Amino acid sequence: QVQLVESGGGLVQAGGSLRLSCGASGRTFSSAAMGWFRQAPGKERELVAAISWSGGPTYYADSVKGRFTISRDNAKNTVFLQMNSLKPEDTAVYYCAASTLDIREWPSSVGRPFFSWGQGTQVTVSS
Repeated sequence: QVQLVESGGGLVQAGGSLRLSCGASGRTFSSAAMGWFRQAPGKERELVAAISWSGGPTYYADSVKGRFTISRDNAKNTVFLQMNSLKPEDTAVYYCAASTLDIREWPSSVGRPFFSWGQGTQVTVSS
């Protein structure tokens, strides 16, 4: 089991940048795929980005491609989400997640009990 703690959320103007961090504890971090989901008020949780345990293959939702970058540092048990060119529609609570699922299965696995979750961090983008 992996325990996850997010940080780095906040209020930013449209066009600005934020960097989210997720610190993990537990022996399985380096073998777990990691990712970020978000949930806006009244909307379902959606997958934003994911990265394989090796840091190689990645996945991005179409809505964030070219603007967001996911990375991980296995030596520091940390995963990051660099968010650039932020838009008001990016406003949501962002959740860090870990899973032994291959990231190719993540888009079809949202809502299924295959993930460990952080507590979430609020990102608000003002227009």
